[in-house]
Amino acid sequence: MSGLYYEEFEVGQTIEHEKRRTISESDNQQFCDMTMNQQPLHLDAAFAEDTQFGERLVNGLLTMSLAVGVSIPDTTDGTIVANLSYDDVEHPNPVFHGDTIRAQSTVTDKRETSDGERGIVTMRVEAFKVNGGDEDETLVCEFERTVLSLKQENQ
Repeated sequence: MSGLYYEEFEVGQTIEHEKRRTISESDNQQFCDMTMNQQPLHLDAAFAEDTQFGERLVNGLLTMSLAVGVSIPDTTDGTIVANLSYDDVEHPNPVFHGDTIRAQSTVTDKRETSDGERGIVTMRVEAFKVNGGDEDETLVCEFERTVLSLKQENQ
């Protein structure tokens, strides 16, 4: 297991997730198909060409899901009981086919459950479009993720 137990999370701690992913047209198409989201802004090049973006956008839920996915090995892989909530989701900038995404998680809160057997951890997850290097990035998605975490002492 590579995830963190409740005791290993520290409020204020920022975890830079090393894994990155370039989103392809195929990724976006498959995600839209699986979720039955047929929004033409994601799928219809002619339609999207006439929007303010000038091209198709990657489905925002794909971007959010990718941010969660790349965060798992460093945060909750094997140490989570459940995801409790995703809150305050924002997509401040668009993502296009071919964009590479990286993410980071900052622990904003933690507390024990009422029985003291587990812990609840809240993280602010931020996804960035990498524009040719780490020093040139654009925030594309951010949200709060709250998880129910195993405690090391109970293992």
